[in-house]
Amino acid sequence: MWVVAVLLSGAQALRAEEVSATMDETKYVFRALPYAYDALEPAIDAKTMEIHYSRHHLTYYNNFVALAKGADWNGRPLTEIFARIDELPVAVRNNGGGYYNHDLFWDSLSPNGGGEPTGDLAARLVCDFGSFPAFKKEFEKAALGQFGSGWAWLCVDENGRLFITATPNQDNPLMNVVEKRGIPLLMIDVWEHAYYLKYQNRRADYISAFWTIVNWDKVSERLAASKK
Repeated sequence: MWVVAVLLSGAQALRAEEVSATMDETKYVFRALPYAYDALEPAIDAKTMEIHYSRHHLTYYNNFVALAKGADWNGRPLTEIFARIDELPVAVRNNGGGYYNHDLFWDSLSPNGGGEPTGDLAARLVCDFGSFPAFKKEFEKAALGQFGSGWAWLCVDENGRLFITATPNQDNPLMNVVEKRGIPLLMIDVWEHAYYLKYQNRRADYISAFWTIVNWDKVSERLAASKK
């Protein structure tokens, strides 16, 4: 049985026994947040983070682990599962995507984030989008233009070129059902549960605040790893 450390913040935070009860003897682990629930304020409030992580994300994880039991793909890396997602039940697509996408999202945010990227990432954004402001504008357009629930993504394609895309529900660019596949570098969750308590229907304000907490170091790491 895997042991998971969970950051506890407030009376309604997940209890360790509640998390351990969800574990299966596979490589699928419900990882701890890398910061406290209130660490991203004022961009994202503590209550939203608590509900998003300890209810929505955990539910996707629990459902995915339940679906994995006895399946021929149980224990396979999620990237392999996504590469054949069209062969599997839609519940695997929805819950596996929700589990994986949120793991990436939490790591893409930081209390010490914001500003602009540096180094190779900054140079690549200029090369492929013209400028950092031009990249931001295109990314925001994808996030705002996603009708209903979904995600906007910065990815790298098979030729090493950066591109922006949006996916509905819990789909991601690693799945073989999307229009253009790629390796995710940065993403924003535009499901209403990600922002509604603080921003209500003002998705644009949420997206604007998102830039103040982006973990550019993590995005740079993903870009470097994509070349290996």
